[in-house]
Parts: sequence; structure tokens; C-alpha cells
Amino acid sequence: MSKCIENDHLLMSKAVRQWYRYYEVEWDDQASSFLCDAAIELYNEGCRSVEEMATVLIGTYVGLAATRVNAPSSSSVH
Repeated sequence: MSKCIENDHLLMSKAVRQWYRYYEVEWDDQASSFLCDAAIELYNEGCRSVEEMATVLIGTYVGLAATRVNAPSSSSVH
């Protein structure tokens, strides 16, 4: 894996971990998959800051229930 791609993955991983810390929830595979997809979408939209990405994830997906499949997608929230 190239250094650039590793850094991109690290950025998204850190943002997702900040979401977990903020809401003080235990690791959840479904939530993690959902949040990683959302982080990738944010990255593709040009978000390149851990702080900005975490802030958007925290503000958009409020708690574990918001990460469930029937939750609104980030595009419908915007």
C-alpha cells in the first residue's frame, strides 16, 4: 500500500475512533462499517482533516442508533 493511501486510511480511522470516544460506545461491527462508509464519502467530497471529519460524523450520526441501516444517509441529512 502506498504511503498516501495509508495516510488516508489513518485519517478516516482516527475520525471514526473520535466518534466512538465522543459517544462512549463499545466497538460495533455494523456501526463501524456504516461510519467508515460515511468517512469515505466525506473524504471523496474533499474532507482531509481528522477534526473536520470527526465533527461531521459526530454531528450527523448521533449515537449508535443513528448508524443503523434504516438511519438517514449523510446525503439526505445535508
